[in-house]
Amino acid sequence: MSSDRSVSLERLSAFIQEALMALGLPAADALTVATLMAEADLQGSDGHGVTRLPQYARRIKAGGFNVRPDIQVVREHPGTALVNGDNGMGHLVMKRAAELAIEKARHTGIAWVNSQFSNHAGPASLYASMPLAHDMIGLYFAVGNANHLSPWGGLDMLLSTNPIAAAIPAGRERPIILDMATTVAAYGKVKTKALRGETMPKGWMIDRNGQPLTDPKRADEGMLLPLGGMEAGYKGYGLALIIGLLAGTLGGAAMGRDVVDFNHDDDSVTNTGQAIAVINVAAFGDVDVFKSSVDQLIGDLHNSSRMPGVDRIYVPGERSFETRERRRQEGIPIAPALLQGLNKLAGELGIARLIPGD
Repeated sequence: MSSDRSVSLERLSAFIQEALMALGLPAADALTVATLMAEADLQGSDGHGVTRLPQYARRIKAGGFNVRPDIQVVREHPGTALVNGDNGMGHLVMKRAAELAIEKARHTGIAWVNSQFSNHAGPASLYASMPLAHDMIGLYFAVGNANHLSPWGGLDMLLSTNPIAAAIPAGRERPIILDMATTVAAYGKVKTKALRGETMPKGWMIDRNGQPLTDPKRADEGMLLPLGGMEAGYKGYGLALIIGLLAGTLGGAAMGRDVVDFNHDDDSVTNTGQAIAVINVAAFGDVDVFKSSVDQLIGDLHNSSRMPGVDRIYVPGERSFETRERRRQEGIPIAPALLQGLNKLAGELGIARLIPGD
């Protein structure tokens, strides 16, 4: 929007790190979290970036996050592991889990690592993408941090948006990166709409009478629709259920009625669960041949016939890459209401404002 202010990736990351250090995180941990949060904004995942900082700050002040966690592997086999995050920030827990899964996949071909006692970790694609640098495929699953989804045909919100992400390496083409909630829209997008004073499209949410809900500030009065919407939402509901069982129940993390709504509860331990699977392409064949095949498929998709009015066929992840390049050049947009909240937080923490003099 025209009233947005722009800030560089470097300044945004530095501001987040300064804030987290002022809140008690060690410098190295604050840098890790800040880097991942700023990356979320850079790629256009605005609902998972700096907009979450005031919420994180509230939880830290209330004791809801452990700022100095002892993250440990509590169960382990050659191709699997369970990581206990000790209620630390989810970015730290999932970075550790991803690195462990990558290392295991070097030796076992496929690795699966679950987390328990983790927290919100930002966009799923950040972690699914980590294996790409090693010519590996990444799959990520998570239980969301609040229940916004009811079982198909029901009214009790017993499931979250439970995201899934997948990252597939390519050769000369960009990797394919899918990142999606199991609802029509992620709840972070609802929060972003509210922050910007915008309405939601019909089809994102319904109220308890089944009527469309378009005012994001009334989100607490309704529920998100599963993928497939009013006609085929049983598909999204089923997917949310399975992902929750894999990312939550399998690793002894919260699922269903045990999920803590961290939008309204700042001090309870969430016991958030996530899972990452890593597939070593070399375990199945020649890496270059695989990448060439992915390139060919991407080319076929790009060059396929288009419907009237469609200028281009995209593959998953391309829009995020374009957003990343644009924001590298133009800066990351910060909405006025968000900037006001960040300025207030900076004053409380005794650090410089995100944009000096603003």
